[in-house]
Amino acid sequence: MLDVRSPDETASGYLEGAQMLDFNSGEFAAKLPTLDPDAEYLVYCRSGNRAGQAIAMMEQSGFENLTNLGSLEQAAKTTGLPIVR
Repeated sequence: MLDVRSPDETASGYLEGAQMLDFNSGEFAAKLPTLDPDAEYLVYCRSGNRAGQAIAMMEQSGFENLTNLGSLEQAAKTTGLPIVR
């Protein structure tokens, strides 16, 4: 599971077990080559917009098993995982 929000956003809460990779800072793009393209990824952000952009980049790199969970709250509801504060 990938949280592509900024550190300021993740400081207010994140899903247990999520890997934080800030999309806007370039951290996500820098780490993309190190991610396993055969793994399943659930991606969320504040609204789903950056998650969608991250997924588009992943698809261009050959990733296939991707889900946009939308916002943190939507991701928590969908996965049943707690929000860690």
